[in-house]
This record gives sequence, C-alpha cells and structure tokens, in this order.
Amino acid sequence: MAERLRIGIAGGSLGGLGAAALLTRAGHDVTVFERSASGLSGRGAGLVAQDELLALLDAAGRPDAARGTVTSERIVLDRAGRIVSRDPTPQTQLSWDVLHDALRSTLADATYLTGMRVAGAGCSDGAAYLDLGTRGRREFDVVVGADGLHSAVRGFVAPEQKTNAYSGYVTWRGLLPETALPPEAADVLTGRFAFFTGRGGHALGYLVPGPRGETAPGLRRYNWVWYRTLTADALSDVLAAAGRRRDAASLAPGELPVGLRESLVDDAERLLPSPFADAVAAEPHPFLQAIYDYVPPRMTAGRVALLGDAAVVVRPHTAMGAAKAAADALALAGLLAQRDSTEALRAYDATRLPVGRWIADYGRRLAAGLPL
Repeated sequence: MAERLRIGIAGGSLGGLGAAALLTRAGHDVTVFERSASGLSGRGAGLVAQDELLALLDAAGRPDAARGTVTSERIVLDRAGRIVSRDPTPQTQLSWDVLHDALRSTLADATYLTGMRVAGAGCSDGAAYLDLGTRGRREFDVVVGADGLHSAVRGFVAPEQKTNAYSGYVTWRGLLPETALPPEAADVLTGRFAFFTGRGGHALGYLVPGPRGETAPGLRRYNWVWYRTLTADALSDVLAAAGRRRDAASLAPGELPVGLRESLVDDAERLLPSPFADAVAAEPHPFLQAIYDYVPPRMTAGRVALLGDAAVVVRPHTAMGAAKAAADALALAGLLAQRDSTEALRAYDATRLPVGRWIADYGRRLAAGLPL
C-alpha cells in the first residue's frame, strides 16, 4: 500500500460499499456515511451478472455472493403474447440486495453510519472534508462521493455542471416471488429473459435469486421492468401524490398510492402482452425509477473523487450501471494501492471518465431505437 489513508465515503449503495470493502481490505481507515436511517438492505431488484461485479465480489472476499439464476434463452414477445424470436444464449442474473448485504458484511458497524445526510464536500489545508450540516465537518485524506444521481459531493467536483437531464421516460419495476406469477405467465416467462417492444413502451423480465440468495425453483423472485414515457410534469405529479418531493428520482416499494397502482395495472392489461400484464398485476407494490443523463467535466477535484451514479449516470438499457460503479471502485482502490493519493486521483479521472462517457453515449443510442 502506498500510504494508509483516512477515507470518507458519501453513500452506502453498491458503489460506495464496494469501494469501502476494497479500501478497508487494503488497510485504509474508511467510514461510510449513508443518509437512509435504516440502510439500503432490501431496496434493490435484479442485475445482469457482469465481469466487473464478479471481480468486485472476489476482490472484496465475497465471491460466494455471485450465485445467481440462469436463463436458458432470450425471447421476444409480440403484443398477443406469442414468442416471435428466440436466442439460445444462457445468461446469469443476480440479486441487488444479496450483493448489497454481502458487501455490507465486510464492514464493521462502527464504520457504516446511517442517518447521515451529506450536505457537501470540499478541500481545505491539504485535507478533504464532508459537510454533514448540523453535525459539522469530518476531515479525511480522501473523500469519495458515491451518493447517487442527486450527489451533494458533485457540487464541489463539478460546480459548473452538476445537474441531471431528465430523459422523458421512467421505469416501473416489480420484484415478486416467482410463485406469485399466474401459471400461464410463468409458463412463458420462467427460465427466460423476455422482452417486448411496442406502443406500450419497452418491457423485460427475468428471474433473480430469492431475498437470501435462494436459487431453487419456487424460492426465486421475478424481476420485471417496464419503460414508459412520462413528461416531467406528470412525473412531478406522481411523486407529489406519493408524498415525495417533486424533484425526487424514484419511488420505493409501497410508496405508490393505491389508485395509481390500479391505473398502472389497467395500462399494462391494455398495452402489454398478457404474460407481462399478469406479472405487473401480481406485484402489489410496484416502484419507479426516473431515467436521467449526466456526464461531468471531471470526476475528481483535489482530494475528492466521484464514483458510480454520482460521477456518470447511464441508462439502464446498457445493463452496465452497477458494473460501471464496480469498475470505478476497483480502479480507485487499485490506483491508491500503487501511487500517492494525489497521483492516484488524477489517474482515476483520466482512466474512468472516458469509460463513463462511452457507456452514457451507448445508452442514449440504445434508447433511440425504442418507442419512448
């Protein structure tokens, strides 16, 4: 290790936890500040297994968390629910919450602080700091902003360009026990990575492990995603109806009012193939993620670095958002092991920003081919 560092990480999602796990394992003194009072366990859905995620788990000492479900083929449905295309390519899917809990298990409770809202970051007198509002400042040798697409740390690193651009559409999502799927839907969807693209938007779905990583039939969960156009004003109204701030980016399971959930089910029956419509109807607590774009002019400033969605927000069509965050964490930890912190952060910016830009451009190209 080049030097033992005191490192403060804003954000305890996969990117922040991954960086914390690697940096702690390398001998650094790491503290994670997560704004949620209860932590993020159980908040996620499904992920496509990517090499970067597997490498992160291996480097963090938790390769066992990479257990997943395997789809035998990719299929495309038409509006009538018929299979119109097959691609016999096996693919592995992981569970976000299983990965989260595995990475969280690598950190001592005293180093993972919940209910800690970061208001900003900066550098002063050769050190970096996190501004914790009424809780004061905490100084570190290095600060990592892994605090998501509404990052407070971003304002220091890229003050001239810190705002996300709304794409004009959202994903509605569900994650339900596979046994909750009606038999007719299960016959079509189970064991396959299924897609539909049409006037109703773009839908996809696949099985993921159960909440504790179970992969046996009957214990897994079905993860569905439905991309739909939603104007900025309509999104603001949905968020307000759910009791959230109008500029929020998501709704968690259970936050959607009953009436809006019923409207979503009705729309699914009208617009989606019946297997997907049945999956939507079987989810009692659908959740929402608004889709944004953001690419910064830089990923580091002084002793402060951005990571994951705080750095570059990419569209989920790429299936690379979590993998990008994992690769950011791997790169940052690797560079800090080889160089002094100032050099390492400069090299991190030079290495990871071009990759983030490429993935962001790729996601926009994929979205251009969809009815959104």
